Amino acid sequence: MLQQTQVDRVIASYTAFLDAFPTVAACAEAGAADVVRLWSGLGYNRRALNLHRAAVVMAEQHGGRVPHDEHALRALPGVGPYTARAVLSFSFEADVAPVDTNVVRVLARSMAGRGLPLRQAQSLADQLLPAGRSWEFNQAMFDLGATVCTAARPQCGRCAISVDGSAPA
Repeated sequence: MLQQTQVDRVIASYTAFLDAFPTVAACAEAGAADVVRLWSGLGYNRRALNLHRAAVVMAEQHGGRVPHDEHALRALPGVGPYTARAVLSFSFEADVAPVDTNVVRVLARSMAGRGLPLRQAQSLADQLLPAGRSWEFNQAMFDLGATVCTAARPQCGRCAISVDGSAPA
């Protein structure tokens, strides 16, 4: 739900969704239309359909559990590298770095001093990831990109990792 949607827009929908579908099996057993209805207002209804399809696969092939490895996660409908790594980090505290647009921006400004293609940003994030601390590191990177190192108005003077309080040229 948080992909390309701000947290404050997601909270009520997330709560209602978990009330209706407290387990993977409950989501899988529901009709796709019910899942989309509860997703209403978040946009990108394809994500809701993919979530339902993924729940069906997890119920049928994984005993109603979310897989713990990246390959199995990426085999689920609608799950790409970013989502698989985010699930592994935040749900299972695996030492992986999910990289989204915000993280690319933070790394580009704070470490490279220039724009970075996704592949280079992913490699850099993987190198910087402290073993056993992925949850904290990744949450900090997301929060920094969303609140301080924003696209339109970076607040470099407030940045915890800025060298001199200014954005790179």
